[in-house]
Amino acid sequence: MQGVHSCVSEHASNPSRRNARKDSDLRDASRGERLQRVMADAGVGSRRACEALIEAGEVTVNGQIVTDLPVWVDPEEDRIVVQSKVLPKPERLVYVMLNKPPRTLSAAKDEPGYDRRTVTELVDHPAAPRLFPVGRLDYETVGLILLTNDGELANRLTHPRYGVPKTYRVSVKGKLDQDAIHELERGIFLAQRKEGQTHGAKRTAHVEIQLIAQDRDATVMELTLREGRNRQVRRMLAAVGYPVRKLERIGMGPVKLKGVARGAWRELTRDEIKALRKSAAIKVEPDRKSSSHQSKNKPKTPYVDPRSGPSKGVRRRSIKNAINRTTNPPKKSGNNSRTERRSRDN
Repeated sequence: MQGVHSCVSEHASNPSRRNARKDSDLRDASRGERLQRVMADAGVGSRRACEALIEAGEVTVNGQIVTDLPVWVDPEEDRIVVQSKVLPKPERLVYVMLNKPPRTLSAAKDEPGYDRRTVTELVDHPAAPRLFPVGRLDYETVGLILLTNDGELANRLTHPRYGVPKTYRVSVKGKLDQDAIHELERGIFLAQRKEGQTHGAKRTAHVEIQLIAQDRDATVMELTLREGRNRQVRRMLAAVGYPVRKLERIGMGPVKLKGVARGAWRELTRDEIKALRKSAAIKVEPDRKSSSHQSKNKPKTPYVDPRSGPSKGVRRRSIKNAINRTTNPPKKSGNNSRTERRSRDN
């Protein structure tokens, strides 16, 4: 008889057999992922080969032989044995937001012969040795940078093909005129450099600009880019005659810099992770139901750097640092500026 049966040998070697799931539990899709996918991800073989092993009775889940598909498992909690070998637990994916301070290298480690502080040194997380930064910020640029051990998501967030927006708050000297705004929006030709050599020039992609504050001495704006060339914001503004005074990244896709003091970090919330994966066109897995198979060791709330104060206060301080104590006008003024520019273009 096919199905899920008791496995005497597995029971004898595993004292936790009494906690094994029933057949109906293994067929609950909310438990996690399909068994053959978990096996394939662990390197057992292709999904088709894994399905053949399951149907041949070579796989047990929590002491039960599984021969009928579909079956769903929680790879972090369930004990999966394939041909008498226990499947190793997958590495937990971690997503951390760091409010990068100035004079900090956006890398896991510095080059030999240098002794510069890196972003990973600021993240005191249990998984810190396995985290790497998503993209780069200049050595002096401050603000949002993500660190993770999820290579697929990191690649999608940084690859221009996926067009994930990055938003920066910028302060420049002088009053930014309309001609400069139009030129920035249309695109600036920037030199393409590779291995220390220039290989022609390429126009930058469309840039969204929102004016925040402006007078004759300074302009504060928010720039949203969908590509990430080396020192792109600084080079673009320098090309139109407005060198950058202050530069802070405040957003990546739907994730905004909030609740983190300068130099501090916190884990992303579940909602932030789902929104980030959606913006990078990665299939979002449905939430698992809260049940007894959930790990008691999993943190109920994300890790947060103790130095991170209340969100409201931190946000005020971050903006204050970024715009050099320039007072922000109501948001309507920024929207009106954009409306005026569009009407002039039309």
